[in-house]
Amino acid sequence: EHGRMTYQDEDGLAVLDPPRLVGAHQIDNAGLAVASIRAAGLRFDNEVISKGITSTIHPARLQRLTSGPLIDRARALFGDGLELWLDGGHNPHAGRAIARAMADLEERRSKPLLMIAGMQANKDGQGYFAPFAGLVSHVFTVAAQEDGVATASEVADVARAAGLTATECQSPEEAICFAGEYAKKEPPRFLIGGSLYLAGEVLAKNS
Repeated sequence: EHGRMTYQDEDGLAVLDPPRLVGAHQIDNAGLAVASIRAAGLRFDNEVISKGITSTIHPARLQRLTSGPLIDRARALFGDGLELWLDGGHNPHAGRAIARAMADLEERRSKPLLMIAGMQANKDGQGYFAPFAGLVSHVFTVAAQEDGVATASEVADVARAAGLTATECQSPEEAICFAGEYAKKEPPRFLIGGSLYLAGEVLAKNS
């Protein structure tokens, strides 16, 4: 409310600073953290709790990448207006939360949304992709260099089954090179997701 986060339980009301982490689901997560603190019998003033909430960082949880080799390659193709977001969420619940966050970004500033996705073979890929139907312009599928991953072809089939169009790629770098056809001549918004392994590889390569 009015740029602040309000938390209330039987012990009273707390007006706190909102999380710096992106996504409405992070407000729920912060509320759960406050509830846990109170349930543990700890008593901190609101300023201390706000500092904890606003200083929390979580790599690969709707992390916006703004520098590094991958960004440089994308900017060379699409200019400075592009966005590149990274998230390691890989289940239906995460898909819903991330899709909601992407929809919020779309409302604020409209851009073609292109997804670069990889997954482990034992995950519910269709459940993950389903919330993005009608939101994502195209999916480029890749495979992380880890045991147990689904192939790019398998991930593409799952994305198509969820109502998305998909193209198999060798790497996120290749996906970015192929993205021009689907960007509608506008700087796109990229979302790399579906796997913590893939997110880790991207962070390592982009450092």
